[in-house]
Amino acid sequence: MSKEMHSLNFKHICYSGYVGFKCLNYLIVLKCGIHGQEQFSYILIDTAGVETVHAFTGTYGVNYGRIADNLPPPESVVTLLKAARVKNVKIYDADHDVLKAFRGSGLELVVGIGNEYVKDMSVNEDRAISWIKENVQPFFPDTRIRGITIGNEVLGGADQELAEALLGAIKNVYSALEKLQLSDAIEVWTPHSEAVFANSYPPSSCIFKESVLPYMKPILDFFSQIDSPFYINTYPFLAYKSDPEHIDLNYALFQSNSGIYDAKTDLHYDNMFDAMVDAAYAALATAGYENMEVRVSETGWPSNGDEDEAGATAHNARIYNYNLRKRLFKKKGTPLKRKTVVKAYVFALFNENLKPGPSSERHYGLFKADGSISYDIGFTGLRPSSASRSLLSFKLDRGSTFAYARLEAACH
Repeated sequence: MSKEMHSLNFKHICYSGYVGFKCLNYLIVLKCGIHGQEQFSYILIDTAGVETVHAFTGTYGVNYGRIADNLPPPESVVTLLKAARVKNVKIYDADHDVLKAFRGSGLELVVGIGNEYVKDMSVNEDRAISWIKENVQPFFPDTRIRGITIGNEVLGGADQELAEALLGAIKNVYSALEKLQLSDAIEVWTPHSEAVFANSYPPSSCIFKESVLPYMKPILDFFSQIDSPFYINTYPFLAYKSDPEHIDLNYALFQSNSGIYDAKTDLHYDNMFDAMVDAAYAALATAGYENMEVRVSETGWPSNGDEDEAGATAHNARIYNYNLRKRLFKKKGTPLKRKTVVKAYVFALFNENLKPGPSSERHYGLFKADGSISYDIGFTGLRPSSASRSLLSFKLDRGSTFAYARLEAACH
């Protein structure tokens, strides 16, 4: 390294297997060469004007749930995701086999700390540091870990102790990232369910439940400080399922319909997804967080369900997911927030045969357990090779039964 480089003001960053420095507007990540030799491979990242790194590239992502005993191995999943051109992936844990498989793939990954660890993580920062040292540092930055979720749908539930522990866990994980010099590269957030809202119709009337606010406001205060978005699990299917006699299915599926009119804002909504996102914006504004971005941590439609689960069909799932993908790829905002592009993680990558609950819970996958498509929305699937039915060996199979033009016509 030259004398000129040594004289600059560096901020040292330590990654497992790497040494990094912040210098002026650049982040320099050096991979050490042979001991005693001044040989390095390096990455030079221009960080001018960038204060934080958000966990989402583009607008479309997918949840890679694994509550199943028949899924393809993670290495094959990487192949499938690349073929589908899905860059953003969220998992609900920090499984090391997955983290290893994603290494060098270029895919952007969000890992999760499950609800069962939230109380323990809130006790002290050392536990958060240990978790990151075990589950993040050994893989970063070769595995592009861009975010850590703390719990899932904690607020609005029945476990008050868990709700009380959430803020402490969030703060401890973020503080641990800061001490390990990773907070500029890895975002911290927590996904919420619609249960945090007292109402959501019309969108402008949405507010947080009074019982949720004592826990929600301190979290929103902290997220405002660290520039983390508000993530919501948004399911038009669940709304339609609860009241199919009064909710227009076409409104839930992004198809042609008369829509709804919100008199307070003088805005028209032609699909429920946008209305639900704007309802979250309205609740945030009423609580005093008008400038916080809303992102969708889960949304999807099941291809099958129980007899009493209205709308749970492969036909409706195909229409919803095709139109959702098309809507996200337009990179536009909502009627209320036209300049803020909507970003969403679809639920889910695979059907998960061990998920508890109604039958629909096991049929949200864009893909079946064998890697083939659940229905055609233009993705490439994986199928067992002709030489073996084993899930350990896959080959690409286009699997399209409809021309894209016919898909376009069928989903409108």
